[in-house]
Amino acid sequence: MQTGDAEQSLVRWREARVDGLGKAWRGAQELRLTVRGRHGEPDSQARGLAYPALVGHPAEGDRVLVNTTALAMGLGTGGYAVVIANLDRLPADREGPGHLVKMRYSPLQATVLGVDEQDSPHHAAIAARESVEGMPVVVADLHSALPAIVAGVHADRPAARIAYVWSDGGALPAWFSRTVADLGDRLCGTVTVGQAVGGDLEAVTVHSGLIAAREVLRADLAIVAQGPGNLGTGTPWGFSGVAAGEALNAADAVGGRPVAALRVSDADPRGRHVGVSHHSTTAFFKVGLVACDVPLPEALPEALQRAVDDDLSGLPPRAVRHRVAIDGLDDALRALPVRLSTMGRGLDEDYAYFLVNAAAGRFAAGLLD
Repeated sequence: MQTGDAEQSLVRWREARVDGLGKAWRGAQELRLTVRGRHGEPDSQARGLAYPALVGHPAEGDRVLVNTTALAMGLGTGGYAVVIANLDRLPADREGPGHLVKMRYSPLQATVLGVDEQDSPHHAAIAARESVEGMPVVVADLHSALPAIVAGVHADRPAARIAYVWSDGGALPAWFSRTVADLGDRLCGTVTVGQAVGGDLEAVTVHSGLIAAREVLRADLAIVAQGPGNLGTGTPWGFSGVAAGEALNAADAVGGRPVAALRVSDADPRGRHVGVSHHSTTAFFKVGLVACDVPLPEALPEALQRAVDDDLSGLPPRAVRHRVAIDGLDDALRALPVRLSTMGRGLDEDYAYFLVNAAAGRFAAGLLD
């Protein structure tokens, strides 16, 4: 393959050979690759990741074009060479209805059938529904909160139907998430909104995604969070989780009951995330402009409780704190079929983070009564 070495690209393009197949889950296939070096680099082995809905099913021996940008940067969620195209076998063209384009005008723009578009069998029902009728909507700014919130809901209401509305602040392909795949039928479905793609349903906005969760998935409650890979800059406003505040506003706009799942930790080495993270206070209480519930466990370690109380001392009147009983939540968290992890820390390493999210789930479940 010839390369335009005189040009500089924002993407690290490499050619690779598929040496074998690894694990597979819903919408994703791991690969063992030999990546061809450039600019005097030696060939190297790497984990690859292919999304068959975009690039087909690679086989051993195939030559593939890969993006190694995140791999070279050592991103925590990006330890893969991501397949862009199979150079030996192109997949068949998609046939059927749908004109929503996700990841628009990127090299991997994809056409999907949107649940809210005119070609959808659900279009008329989505267009007619103006409200989700008080459905609890739990909003978190990190994808890692999802399973803990689910555990809290099902601790008290094991039959509750939970929809996940996947916003586009982190990973765009929902197929990337092992958590969503492994949660299985604990979710009644995933709706990918904005530029995110790969959910059970596709929608244009968080608003229509919540309508679809209620109308099509028949959800009792919804969880809104970005996919894996939160982007932050260490500045007050420069983080992708700021959209959690807009999600609270969206939930209120469509007649939902907004519940803010705070990001709380006493294990994060960065001071701005100890106690209540500034991500939560900025997103929920500065960007979020609507009334919301703020659940917290009834018992936190004494030093952490003081930090939380201090961080929430300026809580606006529209945000109402609630104390939530924690009995049974530890068992519910440990019974999850997924490995809990946030910023590389597991359940016992950052226990308060997961407990707070489980408490938010339990509170939302209580609203169903």
